[in-house]
Amino acid sequence: MASGRSIRSKITLLLVIPLVSLVALWGFAASATSGDALQLLKIDSLWGGVVSYTNPLVYSLQNERLASAVQLSDGQSDATQLSKSRLATDQARQALLGSVKSDSVQSALTPEMRRQLDAVLAAIDRLPSVRLQVDDEKLDPAKLVLEYAAVSDAVHRLYDSFAIGVDMELNRRAKGLIAADQVRELLSREQAMVVAADAKPSHFVLHQLAKIHGTRTWLYQRAMGDMDAELRKPFEKVPFGPADRAVTILLEMRGELTPVIWRASVDPAMTEYSKAIETAGGLLSARIEPAGMTILVRAALTGILGLIAVLVSIVLAIRMGRGLTRELAGLRGAAQEVAEVRLPHVVQRLKNGEQVELPPPIPSGTTTEIIDVAAAFDTVQHTAVDAAVGQAKLREGVADALRNLARRTQSLVQRQLKLLEEMQGQTDDPDSLSRLFKLDHLTTRMRRHAEGLVLLAGGSTGRRWRRGVAVEEVLAGAAAQVEDYTRVRVYPMPEAGVVGTAVADLMHLFAELVENATSFSAPTNEVSVRGEVVGKGFAVEIEDRGFGMTAEDRDAVNRRLAAQPVFDPASTERLGFAVVGMLAARHGIQVTLKPSPYGGTTAIVLLPSELMESAQQDPAPLTEPVAVAAGLPRRTRKTAMPLAAPTPEPPPVELPRRLRQGERSPEQARATFSALQSGWERGRQEETDE
Repeated sequence: MASGRSIRSKITLLLVIPLVSLVALWGFAASATSGDALQLLKIDSLWGGVVSYTNPLVYSLQNERLASAVQLSDGQSDATQLSKSRLATDQARQALLGSVKSDSVQSALTPEMRRQLDAVLAAIDRLPSVRLQVDDEKLDPAKLVLEYAAVSDAVHRLYDSFAIGVDMELNRRAKGLIAADQVRELLSREQAMVVAADAKPSHFVLHQLAKIHGTRTWLYQRAMGDMDAELRKPFEKVPFGPADRAVTILLEMRGELTPVIWRASVDPAMTEYSKAIETAGGLLSARIEPAGMTILVRAALTGILGLIAVLVSIVLAIRMGRGLTRELAGLRGAAQEVAEVRLPHVVQRLKNGEQVELPPPIPSGTTTEIIDVAAAFDTVQHTAVDAAVGQAKLREGVADALRNLARRTQSLVQRQLKLLEEMQGQTDDPDSLSRLFKLDHLTTRMRRHAEGLVLLAGGSTGRRWRRGVAVEEVLAGAAAQVEDYTRVRVYPMPEAGVVGTAVADLMHLFAELVENATSFSAPTNEVSVRGEVVGKGFAVEIEDRGFGMTAEDRDAVNRRLAAQPVFDPASTERLGFAVVGMLAARHGIQVTLKPSPYGGTTAIVLLPSELMESAQQDPAPLTEPVAVAAGLPRRTRKTAMPLAAPTPEPPPVELPRRLRQGERSPEQARATFSALQSGWERGRQEETDE
């Protein structure tokens, strides 16, 4: 049977692939949705554990930067205010460090968030170095702004890493609030830069101030656009007008702007803007947790419904797959039964000449394609049966024709034998008798071939013996029916007889084997025939010393002889073995070929006990009718025959006694010439043996 994947495995694979894809898609969607919801809940934790501490830290840093700017300006020294602002920054820094080390914050941080948080802490760690530069007055206004801006920039990058997931609306509001906080940082930078320059900025400071002011104006508009009305409302109270006018006056150099007037314009805006940031942040924080719970519930419902859909799909796929597998498996089993059981059984019955019925139709399922395939198999089945019936009729017709021809040939041969017998009885010329004897022998062989044709066509030879015949006599008669009978030697064997009903068939069987042995051995080689009684009957060995057979050919012939033979008109090779196989099967005889130790082939024929008669029954020798039918003269007593041609026993001088011509009958003359011929052959054989 060819190897390969089964129908079940292929259908299972066909169903598993989309199901696995569906499960994977459902798992991805469920995990993504639930992950976003959980991320919102984590954002709430981060808001309370990080944002709540970074926002005061940034505000404290902005105050410290302003105090440092006052420290750097001429005549504006206020050491007490600077110390207070630095102390507030350190306290905010310690509070942030204590909060971010908590388990709730650490579990909520993603790798990107943790990286940005580390950047914030690193920027804070640089504050002592910045403060030393402030104390030593080594920083100009622009440098002062940039040194303190490193912390606020890192904090805003940390805020940007707090993605709020699938809630795009909430995410947009959060980005708007982050932008608004950046606006406060830019306003603080403007404030500190002008104060550090003592309201008399250089051209470089004015250039930097213009860039910061333009960025702040654009960023404020974007921040207000990303926030909704509720979040924008706290920013409506911020007095940006005076601060913007002060910056405009400074940039356009319309007049001097003292630090007092500058701070009077900017400080209120910074204070109100910080309050607005804190108020909007509280409003946004209050929205995060409910939004996260809503998304989590929605994700749970979506996941459950998706899981139910997946399970239903799996159940339906399994049921459909099993149903389709059962139908295909049933179709396969039915097709195999048709190919391996039904059709061979029908063909065999047709070969045996029995009447057959069409096999039942192949069962089909509910699938259209499978029903069509089953119908196609039924059509093939009917076509095959019709073809087998036609072949059986053809074989039967050929067999009838062969039997008719063979019967006609048998009738003509029998008439020819009778005519030869009459001619032998009517002539006294030794030469004529010799030629008639040869013609008689050829006619006997023709009759055997005609009988073989009848047997192949399914008929019987038509000859019967009423009484048993000795095995030795049967073998002698078989040897006499081959062309090179003079090379066949039948050795003495135990007294045993064959039932009369099997004599003709056994004689034909042995004749085919003996002729095969003489045909495939050299003209100078002897063909030996021996027999003995065995436990299961009587065994006969026919051995030649010829060319032998290959192991493959010998095995093929043995298989053919062991099986029930059926004549095939298309196969015309080794018809003799076909006849032997038919006769052996008819009488339960075992015929086996094996290598001969002399290089040829030995045929072993095992006659079953049912065909044998005991020696006490004195099986009758070949009588005159039997001898005539076998093409042999009558034998008066049974002796070991060195040659195949059975002849009367010669006188002690090995020559027949001659009588006067007038006193001999035709039968006596025929017997005399037969004995003379036998004596010549024996003499030549004995001379060869010596």
